[in-house]
Amino acid sequence: MKRSAVFLDRDGTINEQMGYINHLSRFILLPRVAEAVRLLNESGFLVLVVSNQAGAARGYFPQSLTGEVNERMKKELGREGAKLDGVYCCPHHPRSVIPELRVECDCRKPRTGLIDQARRDFEIDMERSYVIGDRCLDIEMGWRCGIQGVLVKTGYGRGEVEHVLPTKAEKPVHIAEDLYHAVCWILEREGPDPR
Repeated sequence: MKRSAVFLDRDGTINEQMGYINHLSRFILLPRVAEAVRLLNESGFLVLVVSNQAGAARGYFPQSLTGEVNERMKKELGREGAKLDGVYCCPHHPRSVIPELRVECDCRKPRTGLIDQARRDFEIDMERSYVIGDRCLDIEMGWRCGIQGVLVKTGYGRGEVEHVLPTKAEKPVHIAEDLYHAVCWILEREGPDPR
């Protein structure tokens, strides 16, 4: 049976936006994120992270660090009773210093490859799914997949709302202060248990 999903950006949406997280100590969850993820879990949504992570490709840190940060994220959320169903990251960059990562891939947002990967792993009801992120490229990725997007004002969000969004054809269905308020809006709109 297909389930609705909420696709979450990572940096600036789940955790503080620090540019590239080049050390585990720089991973800091934003307020009420675990509560938001837990609400999605309890309401029957799949919770899937989709994130561009080209720091290793740019030569800023070893490739293993992205996985370590993602494990830290899962553990910190888990301590508060919140669970991610999947984490999908694009490691590529067209100017990568690592030859095998220097590609024009289909997974670098706003392209749809990360969502395509998730759809291979899960039966997803795309019509009742959402993407939440702090960048217009998150909204564009969702739009390309037929998924409604919610833009949050954390991370790059405030600047995106003011300076970038007015130039974009793809608009979010909602703008929220943060992930918690975005999730509350989705749950109010969809009602309990969207399965």
